[in-house]
Amino acid sequence: MPPATPHRQIRAAYDDETITVYQAYPDEIADPALRAGTFVAPFNMSRMTWIKPSFLWMAYRSGWATKPNQTRVLRITITREGFEWALTHSCLSHYDRKHHPSEAAWRQALRHSPVRIQWDPEQTLHLKAQPTTRSIQIGLSAEAVLLYVNNWITTIEDATPQMHTIHALTKTSPPEAEHLLPTERPYPLPTPIAEQIAATPFD
Repeated sequence: MPPATPHRQIRAAYDDETITVYQAYPDEIADPALRAGTFVAPFNMSRMTWIKPSFLWMAYRSGWATKPNQTRVLRITITREGFEWALTHSCLSHYDRKHHPSEAAWRQALRHSPVRIQWDPEQTLHLKAQPTTRSIQIGLSAEAVLLYVNNWITTIEDATPQMHTIHALTKTSPPEAEHLLPTERPYPLPTPIAEQIAATPFD
């Protein structure tokens, strides 16, 4: 039998220089971003913005790009340097006694970090939570948002048609739908970053 997927592992589409993440927005944010190649008004730079490397978790979160204000799913390519900066400057969004020396230490880190890390159940093709596998969400705020918008983004594409096509095929031809999913591989994390975000084996 193949080895089990680690409980907390980043899986993503990436190459030597960049990594792909996803976000979902309404037309009024998605269309200007696609034209500009990055996020512009009315995108709100003062709010936390969450990026997700998992296509299926984005499908779950947006209801296959059908939920209100999430009808456009964007595929965003960012630099690996920026992605790893975000992880290095992050804090878990919830206290984890296995990871933090104390709740007070976690609260102090939370106050000073511009990035939040959240591990949520990964989804199957039919959007059923996988009980033993987590998918990462990365919340960017303050200086992290500025860096994301102005420095890290290399391309933005509209992934909405792909979302809709795969969703339709889940009902008529699941193997074909599976074939159309983006290829996502385990992302090679330096040990200090893996420790910072409580990735397996530091779970």
